[in-house]
Amino acid sequence: LSTADIAAINTPALGGLSTANVAALSSDQAAALTTAQVAALKTTQVHALTSTQVGALTTAQVATLNATQVAALTTDNVAGLSTTQIGALTSKSVTGLSTAQVGALSSAQVGALSTAQTAALNSSQIGALSTADIAAFSTSDIAAISTTALGGLSTTDIGSMSSDQVHAITATQLQAMNTDQVSAVIAAYHAS
Repeated sequence: LSTADIAAINTPALGGLSTANVAALSSDQAAALTTAQVAALKTTQVHALTSTQVGALTTAQVATLNATQVAALTTDNVAGLSTTQIGALTSKSVTGLSTAQVGALSSAQVGALSTAQTAALNSSQIGALSTADIAAFSTSDIAAISTTALGGLSTTDIGSMSSDQVHAITATQLQAMNTDQVSAVIAAYHAS
């Protein structure tokens, strides 16, 4: 089928495609899917997408993925997303990332997360990030980590923060931290 033919498939018909049919799409055909078609993909269909197909998706297509669809992506697919594609995910869709998917993100991908996306992460997702990933956060991202997500920060994560990142921790965040985390902040603050 041509890319024009792919774009012309109505969403109910697209929903009837088997996972084998979805996996057989070329990257050009995947890129030709309309945003409405991408938004209508079943989770089994999203899971069947290859890394090449996911890499071919436009930012507009990626932006239509909901949290359930994002959760259906393989860790290889998530790891293969460009920083631009990562930035196109909505803050709501980022909540669908599993800890394995978050752990598969590169530091460059983590650095591409917007402040709103960072604020949407939960403690398990924050806990799945490496110290290098935490270092990729901007000061705005650090300040945006929700008080409930702070539990995911280890003392090692805090100790590896830059001086600017430590200074970006808010009073509200400090109040939500446990004793070990506060001690790590104080030590990091004095080391900077």
